[in-house]
Amino acid sequence: MLISRGEEMADKLIIVESPAKANTIKKFLGGSTKVVASMGHIRDLPKSKLGVDEKTFEPQYINIRGKGDLIKSLKKAAKAAKKVFLATDPDREGEAIAWHLAHILDIPEDAQNRVTFNEITKPAVQKAIKEPRTIDKNLVDAQQARRVLDRIVGYKMSPVLWKKVRRGLSAGRVQSVAVKLIVDRENEIEKFIPEEYWNIYANLLDKESKKKFVAKFYGKKGKKLDLHKQEEVDEILKAIENAKFIVEEVKKGERKRTPAPPFTTSTMQQEASRKLGFTLKKTMSVAQGLYEGVKIPERGTVGLITYMRTDSTRISEEARKVAKQEIVKQYGEEYYENRYYKTKADSQDAHEAIRPTYIDVNPEDIKESLNKDQYKLYKLIYNRFLASQMAPAVFNTISATIDANNYTFKANGQSIRFKGFMALYVEGVDVESKEDNSNVPDLKEKQEVKKESIEGKQSFTEPPPRYTEASLVKALEEKGIGRPSTYSPTITTILDRRYIEKEKKQLYPTELGKAVNKLLIENFSDVVNEEFTIKIENEFDEIAEGKEEWKKMIEEFYGPFIKEVEEVEKNLEHVELEEEVTDIPCEKCGRMMVVKYGRYGKFLACPGYPECKNAKPYVVTIEEPCPKCGGKVQIRKTKKRRNYYICENNPASCDYISWNKPKKGEVYNPEDAKEIKQETEKKKTRKKK
Repeated sequence: MLISRGEEMADKLIIVESPAKANTIKKFLGGSTKVVASMGHIRDLPKSKLGVDEKTFEPQYINIRGKGDLIKSLKKAAKAAKKVFLATDPDREGEAIAWHLAHILDIPEDAQNRVTFNEITKPAVQKAIKEPRTIDKNLVDAQQARRVLDRIVGYKMSPVLWKKVRRGLSAGRVQSVAVKLIVDRENEIEKFIPEEYWNIYANLLDKESKKKFVAKFYGKKGKKLDLHKQEEVDEILKAIENAKFIVEEVKKGERKRTPAPPFTTSTMQQEASRKLGFTLKKTMSVAQGLYEGVKIPERGTVGLITYMRTDSTRISEEARKVAKQEIVKQYGEEYYENRYYKTKADSQDAHEAIRPTYIDVNPEDIKESLNKDQYKLYKLIYNRFLASQMAPAVFNTISATIDANNYTFKANGQSIRFKGFMALYVEGVDVESKEDNSNVPDLKEKQEVKKESIEGKQSFTEPPPRYTEASLVKALEEKGIGRPSTYSPTITTILDRRYIEKEKKQLYPTELGKAVNKLLIENFSDVVNEEFTIKIENEFDEIAEGKEEWKKMIEEFYGPFIKEVEEVEKNLEHVELEEEVTDIPCEKCGRMMVVKYGRYGKFLACPGYPECKNAKPYVVTIEEPCPKCGGKVQIRKTKKRRNYYICENNPASCDYISWNKPKKGEVYNPEDAKEIKQETEKKKTRKKK
């Protein structure tokens, strides 16, 4: 956002990161105030070299290439203004951008011109401008420490991978630990040996109410008994073949379920993944747009949510008051309960949880003003926040112990008495339909229930599930690895590097990922482990609080680390990666084609290169035929690696294309076709370049 020539002197100049944020803020301020965008960072470490003095650890910042004209316009605008305010985001990254801007614009470090706001609303912006402060150098130093340490780790370890494995690879303090978690989980799955176990289910009838219910085998004479073999099951079934089923004990009670707290960054990412199918990257992009401003009727352009990078569950008293009004209006007084949520001890509690800025702005009222993704995410945030201030759900519970010839069966059920917050929102899944599935009647002790049928069911223990983006974020957060702002770029990076792949939301390590992980674990065990990463994150927090000097922290790390790098470079032999051999013969020489990875994903290549240079696309087909013409359906990927399904005859004689796996009788969605075309056309354009 540049300042045009001939503009009059502004009383105030406010600099933010993005044009969208600038446009929103402009609406709240008078005509003598100019709002311009820095377009993110304007200074950074150089890409072509380390950019850090290895003796003093002083970062060697340069102006980012391509931002020369923007910097000139910012300097001109700053000179023309009576007062300059730096209103970048309210976190460490935003503080660092403000610090870099101050350097570029020759603003003294002790100048009180830093303003922050957790929400982009008129009262919040106006209040912030009235209460400027100095740049928080501790926050800046914490960001510098992260940037410099990660640069050193990346620029020193990555060349080792280039030399010893393959060009174009990278390593990083957080990304390598994330890969390790996925590889470790895959190893657990591969080593897992299923164990057989059995259950016995009795389908029973209460003669009085005529209600059927299911009781599960528990044990013998009230003592728990596990069943491992069919012979054990057959013995019990024979023993109770003609037995009476007598109710021994009935326990009735109630259970309360409280709502989840309002969103932090990670819980928002997890829930958007589970409920909406959003990637982390998509979630943050959509949330950014909601935060920076959306034009809605009667209010103009406003920020609809509070700042979306936070690990705090705190909410303001004002937000509580408005939430109460809205809950009482929509549901009634009995549905409201004022709640306070404890923020984790190690969290950065600088600002609130993620919540709607205007709680009276219902998602349904502004649906037409939002795009599809904005509406989905805003509704999720809105409902989650409102539900967090609602009364608990109350369930009636019943537990019955039933005897059959000294063998014990148990039946447990519940029914909802008061929905509370569940009238609006349930975390993750529709718990009501899952939990309220046992229709246990109002049984009485000593009564006999009729056995309708009984059966033994064989099962096997299952391995731990593979990580999804959502569960990986949860694991990283629980372990204290990284911060809310790092999760999305971390997972994006390891997908881009082909260390992992995603299929049906599950994350798999590739052979490359396994090889790189093995190399790093064996040679950089002090760096690529969870304990080190957690320790480093804690030290960043100490720096942010002014309790530790950041260059000293880097110095303590650098000495042992660089010795380790030198040792590995000297002694490590080249790592040979096993190629994935297919059953597809090369048309030119007959060798079996192998799977290779290029810029745009998998392709097939002849292993006889350079004698034979044959290569062709890697195509996967599914069993389901095209619902339009009956041809084979191929699975392809867009440049964002999203799977889509296309008929092999498209576009020659069939136009079937879809995001979803084809079903019989399905007609393709034109909107799907349009979106897929846009993503694949971008890919082709880039290829030409």
